[in-house]
Amino acid sequence: MTLVATLVALVLVLLAALHVYWGLGGVWPGTDQKSCARAIAGFKGIDRMPSPPAAFSVAAALAVAALIALALAGIVTLPLPAALIRLGGLGAALVFLGRGIAGFTPAWRRITPEMPFARNDRLYFSPLCLLIGAGFTLLLFQGVAT
Repeated sequence: MTLVATLVALVLVLLAALHVYWGLGGVWPGTDQKSCARAIAGFKGIDRMPSPPAAFSVAAALAVAALIALALAGIVTLPLPAALIRLGGLGAALVFLGRGIAGFTPAWRRITPEMPFARNDRLYFSPLCLLIGAGFTLLLFQGVAT
């Protein structure tokens, strides 16, 4: 489970770093606010990036999720009861699995139709969320946090 936890945590830390970059005004993978927002958020009619507080909040949540993944595998010890760590892992699993599934539904596509987000969501973002959710699920069933 060490490998699963390490991979999940690494991906989450990289995603957190991207959100910090966007919160600081970065526009990659676009060339300006509008093109970046359409590439990474995709909401209908979006023309600017989410606010810095929103980006930093997502970054913080992703970093906490990375710590939870590592704690579930016993790689790090958090000053929290094991039941709370497992609850956090369950929450993360449900959020990522839910987001992954949502990306393949017509309802999600109606609210996030902008290209290239819609295409990238089906090809990369939603499958990645499903993999992260599956990783948390494995860690919950096989991890050492009790």
